[in-house]
Parts: sequence; C-alpha cells; structure tokens
Amino acid sequence: MQKEFYIQSYCHITRNEVLVNGKSVFKSDEIEFTSFIKAAYKNFDIDHSKFFKMDNLSKLAFIASDVLLKNEPEKNIALILSNNASSLDSDRKHQSSIADPENFYPSPAVFVYTLPNICLGEISIKHQLYSENSFFVFENFNADVLSTYANSLLADDKAEKALCGWVNIDEGKYDAFLYVVAKKGTFVHSIPEINLLYKTNE
Repeated sequence: MQKEFYIQSYCHITRNEVLVNGKSVFKSDEIEFTSFIKAAYKNFDIDHSKFFKMDNLSKLAFIASDVLLKNEPEKNIALILSNNASSLDSDRKHQSSIADPENFYPSPAVFVYTLPNICLGEISIKHQLYSENSFFVFENFNADVLSTYANSLLADDKAEKALCGWVNIDEGKYDAFLYVVAKKGTFVHSIPEINLLYKTNE
C-alpha cells in the first residue's frame, strides 16, 4: 500500500487573478467578482452554458477546478473542498427574496444553491466524475483534514486522485486554492507543503 502521495498541480484564484502552479495564467482589470469570474470563463474558452446560472461559490470552484482538470483523463477523482462562509453569499440573496411579506417570492434558482456542496455537483457534471465527494466548513484553512482524508481515499483505492482545497466567497471577498493529489507529482502531499502552497499567494 502506497503511503506517500504527491501534489500534481495547484491553482489559486484571488485578487482578480488566476495562478496555476504559482504562475499567472489570467489577470483582469475587473475588480468586482461577478465581472472578473465572467472574464475568466471567457478567457479559458469554457463551454458550459449552465455556468451563468450558478451562484458565485460554484462559479469560483468551477473555474478553479476546470483549469486543473481540463485535460485530465482520469475520472475516478474524489472531491474534498472546504471554506468558512458556507453558502452565505447565496443565502443572503435567498433571505432577501423572502424577507418582505408584501413581495414574498422565494426564487428556486437561488434556493438550489443554498448548500455549499452544490458546487461539487457542478464540477462532477462538467468532468463526469462519479467518485466520493465532501464539503467541510472550517473556521480556517485546515490542511490536516484535507491531507488525511485524501491520503486515506487513495491508499484504500477508493479514488485514483483527489481534488482538494478551499473555495470561499463572502461579501465580495473571494479566495480559492485547489490542488490535485496523485500517486506521482512535484510536491510531497504533506501538511507543511499544503500550508506552504496555500500561503504562497496570500
């Protein structure tokens, strides 16, 4: 049983920029998230019409995962994501739609995204993944849980690879750090290495 796994690739999205393996692959003058993420979608020539119906958290996770999985042939990839705001960005929109009894109209389009793990489904649909997936809500980035869970899935042959990380958006501030864990790669999949890569774009 293989006990050591590796980080194959990683992606950061924050401050209107997308970086892959530490190198900038897209930067926009658009400061506001909605305009920036739309520009990123067009830049990477992604064809997924449902993207424009997604909530902001799903859009952020979708773009970060797509730049890592676009040319990935493996389909047995577990998804292990996390954040600290859950789906608050979407929850606030849903709350505002039902707060006024005179204009009460809860929007199904918003309600469907009031769970943070919905973004896992969007990623799975786009990349035809059928493996295990989980979404954790932590106060802070937790490399320990991500590392332990991913290593366990790969060691037990429940997945060939794992897409792990952090996707958070709240009140206009956004931050994504995703990485692919595999049996071969550039960096040892260890807690210190994960934390180091996560902090490289702070």
